[in-house]
Amino acid sequence: MERIAYGMVGGGKGAFIGDVHRKAIRIDDLAVLKAGCFSRDAAKSNAFGAELGVEPDRLYTDYQQMAKAEAKRTDGIKFVVCVTPNVSHYEVCKAFLSEGIHVVCDKPLTWTVAQSEELERLSKEKNLLFCVTYAYTGYPAVKQMRKMVQDGKLGAIRFVNAEYPQDWLANSVDENSPIAPWRMDPKVAGISNCLGDIGSHIENLVATITGLKIKRVCARLDSMVEGRTLDDNASVLVEYDGGAKGVYWSSQIAFGYDNALRIRIFGEKGGLEWLQEDPDHFTFTPCDGPKQRFSRGRDQFEACAQQYSRIPAGHPEGLFEAFANVYKPFILALGKHLANQKLEASDLDFPGVAMGLEGVRFINRCVQSSKQGAVWVTL
Repeated sequence: MERIAYGMVGGGKGAFIGDVHRKAIRIDDLAVLKAGCFSRDAAKSNAFGAELGVEPDRLYTDYQQMAKAEAKRTDGIKFVVCVTPNVSHYEVCKAFLSEGIHVVCDKPLTWTVAQSEELERLSKEKNLLFCVTYAYTGYPAVKQMRKMVQDGKLGAIRFVNAEYPQDWLANSVDENSPIAPWRMDPKVAGISNCLGDIGSHIENLVATITGLKIKRVCARLDSMVEGRTLDDNASVLVEYDGGAKGVYWSSQIAFGYDNALRIRIFGEKGGLEWLQEDPDHFTFTPCDGPKQRFSRGRDQFEACAQQYSRIPAGHPEGLFEAFANVYKPFILALGKHLANQKLEASDLDFPGVAMGLEGVRFINRCVQSSKQGAVWVTL
């Protein structure tokens, strides 16, 4: 397959997540960066685009201009990557969908449920692929756990306990920081900081592995550091369709924790546990046997998970590989789509716009619950 041309909005010089996306795409070399609007400052955007090797006539002053111009080119980009702050996700994605260009967007997808529903509708109407980069779904261990749940190894799920503690916002933040300030600004980040930023990963990871659908939530969002408007700590009780229960905790004020996303799933026949900071391993405990530790690269996973294992055992895979494992199926599916080949369910092994919508619905209902005094709210 020839490399597919893509463009990027956001992700300028010094931006952490934009660099992660570009490097992840290069791992499999299935797509090539051909256009961009990397900053609202045209001079900075053009200078950085030149560093990346983008031709001058494909460096744009705004994303609307980029969407229209690239759609008219015979060699125009086939998909765009949106890595801007939350406030502009909706408008950026809508602009490119409207011009018939496929979309990859960082999470959370949008601010409101209505915005996400519109993006889902647009992508379906125009028959366009849409990926939301919940990167943790790309780990082979996560895909193996999903297959074990699907195969009934746990039986009916009874309870889920998931947490995501960090400590990088445990104190007041330097306003000169290139990352933190906008996350605490509701005009840019939206209605939630902690829950929207990392709590949304919990919701998506649980849904990916278990297939459970949330019925209702009871949430308390706290702003622990003085002077903050948005939450830096969130506790959520969850009830799922079918009767299973769950507890989610996300925090950015938890001293001693770097990026400790952990998920525990308990069913009638056994339990699973996985920690993102040790992504190559997970444990399975059957009800009638000893605890088993699975190791990516050493233990043979099911084919649907093994295909994402990239290096031998003992050499840990990490965030770049996980992002690459989100991009790889998306770009391969896009290649088939562009060649007018039928896409099978197995081709769509990446978080789609529907998952992005569910994440936004989860965030909004949790905020609603918290504002109403931590009451139960139906999704």
